[in-house]
Amino acid sequence: MKVYRPILVLLLVFASLSCSKDGVLQTKTIKINQWEITIEIADTPASLEKGLMERKSLDENCGMLFVYDRDARKSFWMKNTLIPLSIAYIAADGTIREIYDMEPLSTRTVDSKYSVRYALEVNQGAFQRHGVKEGDKVEFITP
Repeated sequence: MKVYRPILVLLLVFASLSCSKDGVLQTKTIKINQWEITIEIADTPASLEKGLMERKSLDENCGMLFVYDRDARKSFWMKNTLIPLSIAYIAADGTIREIYDMEPLSTRTVDSKYSVRYALEVNQGAFQRHGVKEGDKVEFITP
């Protein structure tokens, strides 16, 4: 039985890093309606700046959550970002306030109309495919 433990450990590590191509960012699971998403947490100046830049792909049930220390209007662009993305701007209580699509490599900013605490990027159209809309709540299901 001990022979299988290293394999199990490797599988668990791989599963926890499946969204993180560089394996550096912490991952958590969130739920919006019935959709469970493994998210990478961007909460340092470097990770907030880099985001999903230079990634070639993103799994359907993965995304990146940008976490800020205070509510404010946010602005994102797609410089050096190769994947078409959708972004949700999220209030401190987890309510999705706005959703926008963003085009790869665009330097056009996508500004929030409201002060928000979080931004969630997923593959373009994923919110729509999973029935997620403005007003829905994000539930954090892993500590």
